[in-house]
Amino acid sequence: MTKLPPGFTHEASQHVQLYPELDRITGVPVIELDDFCCGAHGFAALIETQVDDQESHLTLFDTGPDSQSLVRNIAAMKIPVEKIECVMTSHWHRDHTGGLLSFLKLRKSTPSNPCIVDVHPDRPYARGIAPGPAYDKVLCALPPDPTFELIEKAGGVLEKHSEGHAIAGGTVWVSGEIPRVTSFETGILGGMRWLDGPESGKWTKEQHIMDERYAAIDIAGKGLVIFSACSHAGIVNVVKDAIVMFQRPIYMVIGGLHLAGPEFSPRIPPTVEFLSRSLRPAPTYILPMHCSGFQAKLALEAAFGEGCVPAGVGLKVEIIGDKKYDKELFAPVYQ
Repeated sequence: MTKLPPGFTHEASQHVQLYPELDRITGVPVIELDDFCCGAHGFAALIETQVDDQESHLTLFDTGPDSQSLVRNIAAMKIPVEKIECVMTSHWHRDHTGGLLSFLKLRKSTPSNPCIVDVHPDRPYARGIAPGPAYDKVLCALPPDPTFELIEKAGGVLEKHSEGHAIAGGTVWVSGEIPRVTSFETGILGGMRWLDGPESGKWTKEQHIMDERYAAIDIAGKGLVIFSACSHAGIVNVVKDAIVMFQRPIYMVIGGLHLAGPEFSPRIPPTVEFLSRSLRPAPTYILPMHCSGFQAKLALEAAFGEGCVPAGVGLKVEIIGDKKYDKELFAPVYQ
């Protein structure tokens, strides 16, 4: 119910259009709460892109943490699942790949063309978490990500990419490896990986999740919209890489910023400083979600005001480009 900027739509008002049947007695639509979306600790975003009057493209960026939430939300929002042509996974962590197989099975049940599944080729056998202060003893492991074989068995057309490339008819850019250039974004100190192969049988430290990728869309007259599902590389590193790649200003940042918890709290001030003061022009909107953390949201709201938008499941964002203003944009300059 929080006030949103123009172009942002809460789920409730969307349901009035999705479920327009009028109540027999009152004569108005009833918001059916059983059909509302479910939130879960993960990330998934449906991206629709269109250039002029050409056919639009639907891309699913990550699939959430479990086999139930995504397919339920697709049904709740009446998404034409058969039109989703590509699933792009940001990285191999189960809270981003958990709904992939159930989505593919749902899509396979509808008459449609095969769905591309765009993944990084370096899939670990397992990833674990070793809490501080020593960060050396694995407390637990995440459930395994879907294997390449299971993805294909579920109907996905597997494409493995470690380099940057375009999808969705050239409208969405998928990054390659994100360069680590900042001094304060040092990955996950307790990140661990189970070695599978000749040296299998032990955990090894994996501070940097190098298979992580972001997605970028260049909007005419506005700039880049960045989707960074977890920002293990650090959102500043992500933004800097996008600027080097496109030489365009950042219009909007969407996703998890991985600034939650005591391990990451020292990174909040320099992150907010860069995004709000060093980066020129600063992003118009920041949508911190998933692993961003409450303190990071407070700091971003203090710096960006209404430009820090409370976002979550069911939110719709519509961004319309304008080519006649595009020449006024310039490459950002940051310190």
